[in-house]
Amino acid sequence: MTKVLLVEDNEMNRDMLSRRLERKGYEVLIAVDGAEGVSMGLESKPDIILMDMSLPIIDGWTATQQLKTNPSTAHIPIIALTAHAMAGDREKALAAGCNDYDTKPIDLPRLLSKMAHLLET
Repeated sequence: MTKVLLVEDNEMNRDMLSRRLERKGYEVLIAVDGAEGVSMGLESKPDIILMDMSLPIIDGWTATQQLKTNPSTAHIPIIALTAHAMAGDREKALAAGCNDYDTKPIDLPRLLSKMAHLLET
């Protein structure tokens, strides 16, 4: 079973997305802030990480950089999730080390397609 680490501080978003992913057959681990996301990423070695960018303690940009600079987690694909769909955000996410980028509200078919692509490569 594919293990997904969902790093999301908003309880409603977290619950809704984790339930939808579980229905699609994914095992979902949940972190509620960037620091927990980094430690869970290092500990559980998920197959893919969905990283909210606006997080408490450590933001998603910094958490991604920490995971991507650690040799034990550098290979794990990370998709940035953000409600701040501003010009340049996609580039900023990719520069931080994210492998892809998706906007909120989440379009599940689009997100699943991006996840499948990254898990294949």
